Amino acid sequence: MGKVEEFEELRPLLFSIAYRILGSVGEAEDAVQETWLRHDGSATRPTSVKAFLSATVTRLSIDVLRSARVRREEYVGPWFPEPLLSDPYDDPARSVELADSVSMAALLLLERLSPLERAVFVLREVFGFGFDEIAEAVGRSEEACRQLLVRSRRHMQAGRPRFAADSRERQELATRFFDALKDGDVGGLRNLLAADVTLVGDGGGKTPQLARAVIGADNVARVLGTVFPLMFQVEVSFEPQELNGQPGAILRDRDGRILHTMVLDVLDGQIQTVRAVINPDKLGHLGPVGDAWALDREVKLVRRQAP
Repeated sequence: MGKVEEFEELRPLLFSIAYRILGSVGEAEDAVQETWLRHDGSATRPTSVKAFLSATVTRLSIDVLRSARVRREEYVGPWFPEPLLSDPYDDPARSVELADSVSMAALLLLERLSPLERAVFVLREVFGFGFDEIAEAVGRSEEACRQLLVRSRRHMQAGRPRFAADSRERQELATRFFDALKDGDVGGLRNLLAADVTLVGDGGGKTPQLARAVIGADNVARVLGTVFPLMFQVEVSFEPQELNGQPGAILRDRDGRILHTMVLDVLDGQIQTVRAVINPDKLGHLGPVGDAWALDREVKLVRRQAP
């Protein structure tokens, strides 16, 4: 097998490692491409191509994350990972770990870790790498990596929800939620929301967005049940779509361009968090992006003309 074939076989794994470390589709793709350039430019063949490529993409991702964390501290409003339609890497033996680790909630928990802790946690807990491989990837001793893993596990477990819904329950609840959204059924929405539900959007200061998170079932139901019927009047459509392994939707303008994505966190039979990614810089990998400012003007006009 040649270098190209070897690399393409491992590309899904490399992207999945980089995405979980970085929370960015574009940055993960760049890290994978740079990994290929280094592999292609190497005159020697590594003993284990998988170990070499995984270590390379991990080190590159750690470097990118260190600079990205500075940018995220200056980010306008809440920062969310770029939405992912599907994880290209599949391993039936680790399907639970893979699905859990790519959710928005898990990726936001990973943001609490240092770059090294994050890399060690991803390689060990998600992909099952040995400590010898992890040590080589992050440039630390095996003992240091074990200590990093202990700290990262502690942080992750402290932030995890106590009750999680199974896949079928999540999908059923999401279907009822989006049906109520279409109908502007405030009462129906309220019944599906946890008492302390949060509605929050990531616009990065580049699109119209909520000034602050909306908290509480009554408030969130009223906002959603008021705004979305107005959006539908100006021919906004949404397609239910699994994003980051969770139920969600992609909203499009009348020309089919993407306006934003929405992801639902379902816990203990209720919707706990509604997260919207509105920043156009985070949507381009999903398709052509619409003009959220133009939509905002249309919605405001419809609202003013309402009797």
